[in-house]
Amino acid sequence: MIKFLQSGNKAAKYILAGFLLVLAASMVTYLIPGFMSSDTVTTTGVVATVGSHEISRDDVARIVEAQQRQQAYPAALLPFLNQRAIQELIQEAEVSYESERMGLNVSDKEVQDELRTGMYKETFFPNGQWIGADKYKQLLQQAEVTPERFESGIKNDLLRRKLFSVVAANAVVSQAELEQAFKDKNTKVKFQYALIKLDDILKTIKPTDTELKAFFNANQGHYQNAIPEKRTLKYFVLNDKDTESKITIDPADIQRYYSAHQDDFRVPERAKVRHILIETPKPGPDGKVDQKGVDEARAKAQDVLKQVKAGGDFAVLAKKYSQDPGSKDNGGELGTGWITRGQTVPEFEKVAFSQSKGQISDLVQTEFGFHIIQTEDKEEAHLKPLSEVKPEIEKAVRQEKLNAVLNKLSGEVQDFAQKQGLEKAAAKYGAQVVQSNPVARTDSLPGVGSQPTFMDTVFTGQDKGPQIGRTPTGYVIFEITKIEPPRSPSLEEIRDRVVTDFKNERANDLLRRKTQEMADRAHAEHDLAKAAKEAGATVKTSDLVGRTGQVTDIGSMGGPASVAFGLKQGEISGPLNFGRSQGVLQVVDRQEPSPSDPEFAKQRDQLHEELAQQKEQELLAMFMSDLGTRLEKEGKVKINKTEMDNLTKARS
Repeated sequence: MIKFLQSGNKAAKYILAGFLLVLAASMVTYLIPGFMSSDTVTTTGVVATVGSHEISRDDVARIVEAQQRQQAYPAALLPFLNQRAIQELIQEAEVSYESERMGLNVSDKEVQDELRTGMYKETFFPNGQWIGADKYKQLLQQAEVTPERFESGIKNDLLRRKLFSVVAANAVVSQAELEQAFKDKNTKVKFQYALIKLDDILKTIKPTDTELKAFFNANQGHYQNAIPEKRTLKYFVLNDKDTESKITIDPADIQRYYSAHQDDFRVPERAKVRHILIETPKPGPDGKVDQKGVDEARAKAQDVLKQVKAGGDFAVLAKKYSQDPGSKDNGGELGTGWITRGQTVPEFEKVAFSQSKGQISDLVQTEFGFHIIQTEDKEEAHLKPLSEVKPEIEKAVRQEKLNAVLNKLSGEVQDFAQKQGLEKAAAKYGAQVVQSNPVARTDSLPGVGSQPTFMDTVFTGQDKGPQIGRTPTGYVIFEITKIEPPRSPSLEEIRDRVVTDFKNERANDLLRRKTQEMADRAHAEHDLAKAAKEAGATVKTSDLVGRTGQVTDIGSMGGPASVAFGLKQGEISGPLNFGRSQGVLQVVDRQEPSPSDPEFAKQRDQLHEELAQQKEQELLAMFMSDLGTRLEKEGKVKINKTEMDNLTKARS
């Protein structure tokens, strides 16, 4: 189905992530009302139905498997992932059902336009050039999704957008709401604030031995196995560089590789082209195209063609008139300028390859609009000569030989070490044996460094003779000589940690209590300065600040201090937590802007957009909630309880 003018390419992983996003897009962030209380269906393999649409166990499995490939979720989360996938699929089906009921539809042309200009444009249209049908199928195959299923997902997303745009059209913002938003956003306050700092309290806490012992005994569970497992090992390292320096490559190796991989060095027939595109209107929701708009586009394209034929600079005219965002800034060049057969729509390709060098076409109409095509150069299909590709072949051959030698070496050295011992193996391969101290899983080893993956190998291995592990730079042949299992420490072994924990707990309790007392006193006396003095806190006064301002010792006004914007002049806040300090503030000045302020006119459009988006989200959430409830009441949503339980109940 897919035949475009331009293209893009990234990776199967990106495609899969985007495809999951498309699937998840139909799920608003709430649970389906009455999710388990709908009418039932008993067909084996069918989890639920929405109208005539069946949601199968395989549908759920496809989504969950794709999510697990992306995130590597543990098996224990499978019931949750299944339930979330079912919710997504039911909501997607509900949207499709309602869209069809309202007469909405999505054409193949709209799917094509979305892939050309939407979130996948850089994947399938890099630099505005279509990657070709074969590459398109290959990328989807790597993402383990068929073109039909992928395009169906895109179509469902477009249908969802159409439905939601109808719903969102009711998001009307009133003048009063705009004025209130302007006032809220631009109100400024000035306030006094008194802070009590955690660090100051920490300095006053000096625990006794009796207190520490009692704290340690009360928190034994917290310190259980606090001393991690440690292992002692001896090892030696074989670096890849030492092996790589011994690799030799002769002309015969290069010739052999060149002969065996000639398909990699073939250059297909290609043409270097520029074009100017004047777009025609896209089909409306009813699938019809505005003919008047097409005629206007043709007239405009004819005018540009006359300028080109009259000797106008093609690149300059492309920058001025072309409506292809992927090429206009490059003077009309598609990507690097070169295209091969199969990368563009047939009408475009036919003209581009049939013209002679330098020739400029008349108007060429495709599904995208009217094109003026200049064939700048042409190149017949050919095989790159060996001299041109020799450097990359040499690199590939070197890596092949190195991999083969390293694979053989790793087996030989491990086998020799197991038979003759670690020391003899190290001597044979010219390495030095290192004896480690007891190390934890997160420690580094001399000559190896911080290598979490290798340390995982060490800590999953058994103390039964020499073993081998891999690092990014070589192999490590090691032998575990002692294992010290994790254990719970005595108080003296972790005294410093217990002291720190005790002081932090006590200091935070004191900080909360002192701040609450200061707030209570300030409210009772209606005098923050007096309450702060009694609490030993210093009172400071802020500048006149807005919601995006910063205040010394408090930080952003978007944090806890934002409570000031909801207080009247003279009012005092409750206790506020600023992380390493807590405090109380009292508003001493408040300035609210008037709608007659010239700034209101400047901010009006942005405020309107923000409020409209907020209302749209609220309307959509309400719509989806109401839709789910209505379809359940109408008996359109039916759940197969047996299949549901099999997928969503945790198993031991």
